[in-house]
Amino acid sequence: HVDLVESGGGLVQPGGSLRLSCAASRLVLDYYGIGWFRQAPGKEREGVSCISSNNISTYYVDSVKGRFTISRDNAKNLVYLQMNSLKQTDTAVYYCAADRRYRTACRLESYDYDVWGQGTQVTVSS
Repeated sequence: HVDLVESGGGLVQPGGSLRLSCAASRLVLDYYGIGWFRQAPGKEREGVSCISSNNISTYYVDSVKGRFTISRDNAKNLVYLQMNSLKQTDTAVYYCAADRRYRTACRLESYDYDVWGQGTQVTVSS
């Protein structure tokens, strides 16, 4: 079974935009903190952004601040990552993950996240 599924990746030119979606088949995402992570070839996985289960907090790694926005659509049981002004350095496989613990402030520590998707490829290239 697959609990989280990412979609929306693809090939985009530098400066372009993509919106990633994280969907759940058996989880109500509103109850979970959700994080977006990415892994580029030859590099370690890094946290990109997260949103707490109560929507009180969001967090962005410095390299994406002002360019990426995380949000929820509870009616559709989706979490989005809107990515604007994309750079070649944003090229990676992007994963969403769910943290079942209640936190007032979300964190981007991989070990906090219990459920992971299989990833979607984002390639930024001219």
